[in-house]
Amino acid sequence: MAIPVQIRVQAALSQVIYGLPKPLRRLIAGKPVRLDGQELALDAQLLLRLQQLSGAELSNGDVGESRTNLAAARHLVSGKPIGPMSTRELKIPGPGGDIPATLYTPAGLAEPSGLLVYFHGGGWVIGDRDSHDNTTRFLAKHAGVRVLSVEYRLAPDHPWPAAPEDCVAAFDYAHAKASELGADPARIAVGGDSAGGNLAAVVSQVTTRRGGPAPKFQLLFYPATDFSTRRRSREIFGIGFFLTDESMDWFSGHYQADETDPLASPLLADDVSGLPPAYIATAGFDPLRDEGEAYAKKLQDAGVSVALSRQDDLIHGYVNFLGVGTRFREAVSEAAGALRLGLSKE
Repeated sequence: MAIPVQIRVQAALSQVIYGLPKPLRRLIAGKPVRLDGQELALDAQLLLRLQQLSGAELSNGDVGESRTNLAAARHLVSGKPIGPMSTRELKIPGPGGDIPATLYTPAGLAEPSGLLVYFHGGGWVIGDRDSHDNTTRFLAKHAGVRVLSVEYRLAPDHPWPAAPEDCVAAFDYAHAKASELGADPARIAVGGDSAGGNLAAVVSQVTTRRGGPAPKFQLLFYPATDFSTRRRSREIFGIGFFLTDESMDWFSGHYQADETDPLASPLLADDVSGLPPAYIATAGFDPLRDEGEAYAKKLQDAGVSVALSRQDDLIHGYVNFLGVGTRFREAVSEAAGALRLGLSKE
């Protein structure tokens, strides 16, 4: 699909602004933001300022329009496609019909390799493989793995538990078809950001508890883990930091999940022992920060190996901002290193 001229102009302008000397970028962004003992990264503050000037919102009341806006906005922040990379379109049999997916393979990657089954963010309502195309490309290239990006069913068209059901089916497919995907069935991870991080955590729990194939590793970026409780970070960072308290209510209202069921709130699971090792990243200026860190602690208390990394100067959504500044790439590079280690041969 051709990128609209207006979006191309805005993207070029963003690159110009991020290329300015630091004093000028600071002048545009405003005075440093310090909150809860943290200082917001200039790259993040500048992005929020540009968002404010453009009037863009993550959700605006209309589902279709919100999806369209996200599809357009990705061209402003995701950057040029990362390669060299081959892609293959797949259809995964699922409980509600075929699930579209894309397999990303970095050039020259030998078989069999590790494989990341990735679930995109977007509040279970918006987002798709395209909105996270460069995120999955980045992880594939810098972790040295194949990535299977899954387009699970979205609410409100398909309310909970359609999304977790699709994601479990996608992991099972990846394990069963590993050789056809060029992957090692013993080195398959699940991962995702925000709603996708929630789904990856749910998949890890479901597959571990039922017995049989389960992921070797979890890669969770600022996951939503508990619908039932409003934690302190949601009160502090609920306005003005990309993901808002109002947006969270909008997303959860469309998802229609049972807030106390671990299929929606993995933090509420009675038993999390025996789950795969996890890298859990949170963002300091994120309403979901505290519930992501509470999940990390719960896993640690149950004896699960967890690397918790709070990117204390960043905002929710940073895995999608790879095309502007440098700070976002630094954070995702750390995660790619963790994934590479998590899927390394023993």
